[in-house]
Amino acid sequence: MASTERKCEIARPFVPRRNTVRKTSAEIVNEARQSLRTISTQRPFTPKDGGRQLFGKSSVHASRESRPPSTFSVHAQNFDAPESRPGSGTRLSPLDHKPKFQIPCNAEDLFKACPKPPTDPLEVKRGPTGVRTRPLRAGSLTTLPPVDQLKDACSVKETLCPDSEQKQPSAKGKDRGPPKPGPRRTASESRIMQPDVDSGLKPVEHQAAQRTDTANGGEPSNTEEDAESSDCNDKILPFLQELQIMATGRPEGSVDDLCDLCDRLHGVMAEADMLGRRCKRRSGILRTLFRLIDLNSDRLNLHIAKLCLALCVSGNNLLNICKLIFKISRSENNDVLFENNSIIDSLLAMLSGEDASGEVLLYCVGTLKFLSGNSSLLRLLLDKNCIGASQQLIQRLHTQEDTHLTTAAHILVQLTATLRNLADHPDSRPLFVSFGLLSELCVVLRLHHKDQDICTNISRIYSKLSSYSECRLALAQTPCCYQLFIELLSKHHRKQDLVVRLLFTLGNLTSKSDEARALLFQSEGCVDTLLHLYNCYQRRDDPHAPHTLPEQDPQTPSKPRVCAGSLREDEDVLVKLVRVLANMCVHPAVGPALASNSACIQLLTETLELRSVEESEELLVNVAATINNLSFYQEENSVVTQSHMTIAKRMLKLVLSSSMDAMLEAVRVYGNLSLSKDVRDFIMQNKVYQFVVTLLDSKSPEVCFSACGLLTNLAVDRPSKVTLSREGAAVKLTDCLRDFGPGDWQLAGQICKALCNLTDGGASESLLDTQDTKALLETLETYLDKEEALQWTANGDTSNFHKACWESDFLPVAQKLVNRIRTQDRAK
Repeated sequence: MASTERKCEIARPFVPRRNTVRKTSAEIVNEARQSLRTISTQRPFTPKDGGRQLFGKSSVHASRESRPPSTFSVHAQNFDAPESRPGSGTRLSPLDHKPKFQIPCNAEDLFKACPKPPTDPLEVKRGPTGVRTRPLRAGSLTTLPPVDQLKDACSVKETLCPDSEQKQPSAKGKDRGPPKPGPRRTASESRIMQPDVDSGLKPVEHQAAQRTDTANGGEPSNTEEDAESSDCNDKILPFLQELQIMATGRPEGSVDDLCDLCDRLHGVMAEADMLGRRCKRRSGILRTLFRLIDLNSDRLNLHIAKLCLALCVSGNNLLNICKLIFKISRSENNDVLFENNSIIDSLLAMLSGEDASGEVLLYCVGTLKFLSGNSSLLRLLLDKNCIGASQQLIQRLHTQEDTHLTTAAHILVQLTATLRNLADHPDSRPLFVSFGLLSELCVVLRLHHKDQDICTNISRIYSKLSSYSECRLALAQTPCCYQLFIELLSKHHRKQDLVVRLLFTLGNLTSKSDEARALLFQSEGCVDTLLHLYNCYQRRDDPHAPHTLPEQDPQTPSKPRVCAGSLREDEDVLVKLVRVLANMCVHPAVGPALASNSACIQLLTETLELRSVEESEELLVNVAATINNLSFYQEENSVVTQSHMTIAKRMLKLVLSSSMDAMLEAVRVYGNLSLSKDVRDFIMQNKVYQFVVTLLDSKSPEVCFSACGLLTNLAVDRPSKVTLSREGAAVKLTDCLRDFGPGDWQLAGQICKALCNLTDGGASESLLDTQDTKALLETLETYLDKEEALQWTANGDTSNFHKACWESDFLPVAQKLVNRIRTQDRAK
């Protein structure tokens, strides 16, 4: 059966209009078939990123000095020494009083007050107790503390600094005199670069016991803490000892064993509820893990990162762990490491949490972007609710202050690229709709409308999802999107990949919805922006030479835009733009307005003149379809009607081409324009009718319908009747009636109208011979029998539709044709 969407492209003055107040079902269906046609096109091609990096070479962020790097190295020395116990999170208020220091009155006293440096900085000094001391220096990060120190968890001998007792008053309050001034320790010296100073397993419970003893007057420490410490030593210390032995010995296969050991340590701590910041040995565990990073194994580092995240590292350590994971994910060969690893859950938790921010989120989302490029991991990300976590992060970024907008923009570039990859999977569509991301992304566009990278990523998401009805409906229910898209097209009209995707999305929105067509047309500056884009991308010079686009802003005429895209890319913009115009024309209020727009019609006809069917077939077919829709409106101020001869001449190249689609669209345009006598004469003089008669041999009902419509109008003129009859039009029309009649009563009725016009006016003697006339009558009489005609579709789901079409479209004109043929037979 033929499609129910057809253009009313022919005149049927001989068919009486039914005088009914209420439309019948047949009339409703017929109007649907005669409606203006929308245009479909392919989605713009989205190239795959050239490499895994935060910002591509064409990114506007790539040229900024403040952009975070994609390439870096992460070593153990980059990590800060973790605290022995977690902080309380309570900030102390500043002291009200200012301490006063006694300042010597004369220079001599000042000189005496200052300590003198030793003559030789390497000279060994002895403290009051005679204990040898040595200056602090950074040790090798890969050197773990001795095992003996790990086992000694009850007492710490303060042998490194002999004056440490002077810095901390004892419980009895003995005054040991003022402390000796020493060199101030820098921030870098407080890191884990000092294994000789801090073994990494400093007994926290001993310090807690000291504090408890001081507060309670020397009473024994809490027995629960002692039990927890003992349990921690029994479960954790063996793992740390084994990690040290394996890391220092580095036997063959040690990486696999270390990975297994990290997993077992993770499991033991999870079972004992020691993850997070609960474990007493957290500081030592982290120090040990940090030093293992220098073994430079991606697999081991991923296990280390997973355990560090489970231990809730923060600050600089959290940033370095995220950088480490990001660095691992940059290689596609490491994608398999993430498949059976819970580290993705930790990354997604940071997206939906409140703790992570800044560069931590940037590298976290950057990792997810890389992983979403893998089809297996893409499915895994969907199952782990990556879209829901992304929606929560977007809402958090909406509230960023102006000072943090740059960082938020960096994160959104990665996040929208991740969502762009997720949009490729069919199962992501209902998630985009249910989480309201299509509307949420409009807010992102509004806030970051100047950022071309963010706008381009979101336009790619929309171009992918708007091809599907549920997503298209969700986006159409965001009224502000039309105005927003027009503003973006105006602002970024030089950026071809953004423009073509926004136009494709608008074409999808207007393909099925009259409301969308009206809202788009009513958007401020809609028609002017679209026509400006049309003028910009209309190549008027050598199609193979680069050209410049005129600036929209008259204040900056000295900066012409040099087209970086090829002819095909510019043409793709026109294909999508013309499609938007064609779809908008379907609306009864928009169509007449565009038909009376001289700039619009001039650009369309200019495209027909400049392009060839061989090189720009899709573009010319779309242009012809747009003109066909515009020619439907026969108002007095219609520029299409006023320029009918110019358009008719431009269409001739489409008819003479080897493209069936181009020829069909041209025939449809001629069907509307042939209401003019000048156009009908042009068609007959240039023998276009020969191509039209040939189309009747097509096996397509749509092609035959359009050909019959044009033949119906051409047969109005008496000279044309004879010419068409000699060309064999009547015989071919009879064959089409026999072949398509039972399945398409609208087409059967159109064939009968063409035959009526051909037989009217005395051309019957050359129309059909006796045998052909007899066969035509037999076919008509068979189809006029209601039971016989509808038996082929009596049991189908569309039986009522076929019955309505038979009654309204075929029956009246078929009876008229039968009566005319019989009258002519009796007159012979």
